[in-house]
Amino acid sequence: MSNAVFFTPPGSLDQMTEGAVYVLDGAEARHAVTVKRLAPGETVDLVDGAGTRMSGKVLAASPASLEVECTFLSVEEQPGIRLVLVQALAKGDRDELAIETATELGIDAVVPWQSERSIVRWKGDRAAKAHAKWQSVVTAAAKQARRAWVPEVRPAVDTPALARLVETAGLAIILHEDAVRPLRTVLEAWQVQYGVDSLEVLLIVGPEGGISPREVTRLCGNGAVTALLGHHVLRSSTAGPAAVVLASDILGRWTAPSV
Repeated sequence: MSNAVFFTPPGSLDQMTEGAVYVLDGAEARHAVTVKRLAPGETVDLVDGAGTRMSGKVLAASPASLEVECTFLSVEEQPGIRLVLVQALAKGDRDELAIETATELGIDAVVPWQSERSIVRWKGDRAAKAHAKWQSVVTAAAKQARRAWVPEVRPAVDTPALARLVETAGLAIILHEDAVRPLRTVLEAWQVQYGVDSLEVLLIVGPEGGISPREVTRLCGNGAVTALLGHHVLRSSTAGPAAVVLASDILGRWTAPSV
């Protein structure tokens, strides 16, 4: 059975060595002791959300802290090709469902997009609260998936700002029901041309009403391409995760590590 995972602040595990003791405190320690009921002798993983994972043995547990002896420390590198989900704001928490599932499947970063047809609007105080909620969602999903990296939720963008992001991306793909080329064809052609350098691939998903023709024209004018996911129209909550699965496979992100 896999070890339970608990988060520490980024960089907090950098100086750990085998035999050293880390004291986990705060909400994570309370969860470990009161919910998971961890006791001395059990094993856990501590991850800092920035790629470092420490496996260790619980030495002592109290309601306020968990003492863990380091038995193994590893650093997980970022993939050469990073997948970024540009998720349009959607009603009914469908956008949150999309980023949650995409995180479990391995997305590297998320960009909230205020598209023209988005019914949900992030304004004023609500924008900051909504952004924090998205970060909380991906953090919880990363913990569930036992990931060493927590995806970054980047600042929300409108369409003009997204167009500027498209210009600097390695590849920007609009998932669109009227596209001619399948996503697989688009990714394989790009991979043959550019290889596996450190680049970002934007996977752009529209809201419930779809991406407007004007937005498609603008984004494609800045270098984006359209791609078809399948024969059926997917919800805003499922298109992104489906694309993450396919892209991860095609781009070799799910290749088993060499031993």
